[in-house]
Amino acid sequence: MLHIIPTPIGNLADFTYRAVQVLQEVDLILAEDTRTSSVLLRHYNIEKPLTPYHQHNEHKVSSHLVDQLLEGKRMALLTDAGTPGISDPAFFLIRECVKAGVAVECLPGATAFVPALVVSGLPLNSFCFEGFLPLKKGRHTMLTKLAEEERTMVFYESPMRLVKTLQNFIEYFGAGRQCSVSREISKKFEETKRGSLQEVHAHFDAKTVKGEIVIVVQGINNSKRAHPEEE
Repeated sequence: MLHIIPTPIGNLADFTYRAVQVLQEVDLILAEDTRTSSVLLRHYNIEKPLTPYHQHNEHKVSSHLVDQLLEGKRMALLTDAGTPGISDPAFFLIRECVKAGVAVECLPGATAFVPALVVSGLPLNSFCFEGFLPLKKGRHTMLTKLAEEERTMVFYESPMRLVKTLQNFIEYFGAGRQCSVSREISKKFEETKRGSLQEVHAHFDAKTVKGEIVIVVQGINNSKRAHPEEE
């Protein structure tokens, strides 16, 4: 069996008892970055063989890993933070396991966009997760399409590109569109800034931005759906 294990996005106390138990039982742990995962494993006194599994080697090693799984080995897949497969490596190996008839289990756990979406103050009844936008090719096409999206939209972004992305959103969605930006979720300096795109852009343009970023943006008709129970 392949176990997909969500890891804390900041606070190590967010790791689950079940995740610790599974990691203590598997034969091999696949890690996006073995150095990052080693910190987590040492914290919970887990001593298991580690091997790299990331976007640069997944096509090369997945076939061999599936063969080992078919022979009866149990493996766990970790990424640096959050749930593997959500803007992190996992899809290719999971697809190959499914094709080969290998059982795949995903434990519930940390994913950055969920708490950011919940605390955004924007409608939760319907949303779309877009992850990281294309850096160049396809960015204009994607933003043009999303300008007409009615659902609440959720994006990941790096601190270095946050201000530029918010400026893009102003250009394509309009300065008055409501949004929320969360960073350092579950950490000591966690921050969520809410307001119009113009207001939030001004806030982050005036400071040095650090930490992992989740941007939540109001859909084009979401203002009418803020309280669907009243309809």
